[in-house]
Amino acid sequence: MSNQNNDIKALELLFQRPLEPVFTSRDNGKAAFDVPDTFLTERYSGVGVELQSRFGDDVDVRIPLRDITKPNLDFATQIGRKENFYIFIDKHKRIAGQLIKMFLEPKDRSTFISLAAYVKDRVNPMLFQYCYAIAVSHRKDTAMVAIPPIAEIFPANFVEPSVFRDARTEGSLITNPGDRMTIDMSQNFTASDREEEQRLAYFREDIGINMHHWHWHLVYPGEGPDEVVRKDRRGELFYYMHHQIIARYNVERFCNGLPRARLLNNLREAIPQGYFPKILSSLNNRTFPARIAGQSLRNVERVDNTIEITEVERWADRIHQAIDQGYVVDRNNKQIPLDEVRGIDILGDLIEASALTVNRQLYGNLHNMGHNLISLAHDPDARFREDISVMGDVTTAMRDPIFYRWHSFIDQIFTKFKDLLPAYDNNQLGFNGVSVDSVAVQIRAKGTTPNILATYWQNSDIDIGAGLDFGPNGAVFAKYTHLQYAPFSYDIRVTNSGANRRGTCRIFICPKTDERGAALRMADIKNMAIELDKFTVNLKPGSNTFNRKSSESSVTIPFERSFRRTIPSMQQQPRQQPTQAELDELAQFRFCGCGWPDHMLLPKGNATGMEFDLYCMISDYTGDEVKQTNDSPNICGDADSFCGLKDKLYPDKRAMGFPFDRQITSTSLGEFSNQYSNMAITTVKILFSNKTINRQKTRD
Repeated sequence: MSNQNNDIKALELLFQRPLEPVFTSRDNGKAAFDVPDTFLTERYSGVGVELQSRFGDDVDVRIPLRDITKPNLDFATQIGRKENFYIFIDKHKRIAGQLIKMFLEPKDRSTFISLAAYVKDRVNPMLFQYCYAIAVSHRKDTAMVAIPPIAEIFPANFVEPSVFRDARTEGSLITNPGDRMTIDMSQNFTASDREEEQRLAYFREDIGINMHHWHWHLVYPGEGPDEVVRKDRRGELFYYMHHQIIARYNVERFCNGLPRARLLNNLREAIPQGYFPKILSSLNNRTFPARIAGQSLRNVERVDNTIEITEVERWADRIHQAIDQGYVVDRNNKQIPLDEVRGIDILGDLIEASALTVNRQLYGNLHNMGHNLISLAHDPDARFREDISVMGDVTTAMRDPIFYRWHSFIDQIFTKFKDLLPAYDNNQLGFNGVSVDSVAVQIRAKGTTPNILATYWQNSDIDIGAGLDFGPNGAVFAKYTHLQYAPFSYDIRVTNSGANRRGTCRIFICPKTDERGAALRMADIKNMAIELDKFTVNLKPGSNTFNRKSSESSVTIPFERSFRRTIPSMQQQPRQQPTQAELDELAQFRFCGCGWPDHMLLPKGNATGMEFDLYCMISDYTGDEVKQTNDSPNICGDADSFCGLKDKLYPDKRAMGFPFDRQITSTSLGEFSNQYSNMAITTVKILFSNKTINRQKTRD
């Protein structure tokens, strides 16, 4: 193998089997590292020759590791290898920032690989994978390497525990991965239908949704070197991505006959919702703790993690005061205005308390400490030595109903700021000479009726073999059931009475009624408008027709990008030189793994057909266009609405969520749309069928 192929292989292998020492064989037992004796930990240093022979003699590919000057890892070993790593904890976040910086420092790829291999066996495995993945995502010399789905690396954080017993049995007894049967995963295993919140389990516990949350925080880490953290409109993306999650969740609640999530704006009130996650920590096989119904929050008094409820309340009050005053105060006591352009970005970095916050001392760490308070409600002073619950981990937080109550509170703060801004005027909303004559949707199958969309259950497979440490090599697939929709297309007809020009097509789906069938107020509709797509259109004089597939959405990433590697590098044969097309796909994956899962594009609807308003707007591209400072080609064409573009400015000058991000004085969506020729709405029905089908290999 060439040096480049060796490097690619090495970088991939370091993602596999995160709990096994680096000298063990990987890639279905066909590849192993040649590890310098100085890399072995104290436990294995005396038997190095035997281990190297045992795990290296029968492999097809041996990858030598360069000996390096050993780094000082005292800062990182403060997190034990059997502890869980949580980016919401300040100490853990700081340690991660230091380790990311260390991984970015090597001047060449080979040194980086050797450094990562040395570090891997000496620090917390979850910490390593998080920092290593960020480094691979941001180093210029690792663009050809895909980051595997986190559910493949640490499947226990996503999969019901009984699956692993069957998976290890199947993998151990059936040596050929192609002959292994698929392991069935239970649906709705966390509660019975006596618990009404269980109606939303398909959303909260969806593997793709939880991986999205992890991957977004991977692309947009809150701590680390400036080139990793300081991304264009990062704070606004934090707001908008979570705002859309809350909008989608509340609409799903309506679909299932439940009211919208109630704000968690009183931290001293008992929480009526309990949650029993029934999943294991990938690092120590201990169960994520439950929260009983009626649990109250208490001050957290743990080593290196103390939180007072009064302090969190004080931070919230100060942020509200800043919004009322129209400015924040930085560390030098300088007033920074919360204006129409940068105000939301400043607030996003401040509320999340990333490294970009203007004044951590004054405004605190509201978002993260709220997660910590809730995640330790069951054992705040560690007297029972219980670990943090799912709310404390970005891979699992969205499973808990309380996530949506807490983020509804956070979202309400952002909404307060947005509602104090002046409403958009006619010049901002209109597009003279452009008329959206009609908008419609149709399922991409013969004999379907326009404006009726369909959802159903689907069985899909995910590979958990790479995360079965100290177990069988090769793929082991688990089958899980998730919501899916029938692929459809938009048909948009536009008249342009002027010369050639460009516009941006913005498509949202908006709820009409709440869980009782009562009509929603415009203020509620605009806050629950779900972005489905956004794309640039070229308008020629006269009539224009645009037909766009649902699979092309600017919000979602395809199923294969969430759950599959884009190059078959884990097969049994030695790796071949990848084609340029494959390398381009990998470069896309490492950033575009960030995105809402395609199978959750549409709300569920209901069995009788739930009505929504499909809203379409063509905005004037002269007000949308962003002059990129980096003229390199886009390597990410998916999900830029939620995740931006890699190494570039956010590709839309308008505020995220435009035109629904500010107050709308109209009393209804129809009244609002009818005021502007460049807007149109149509009623669509989403019909849910309670049937389950197996996934096809391709979807159009």
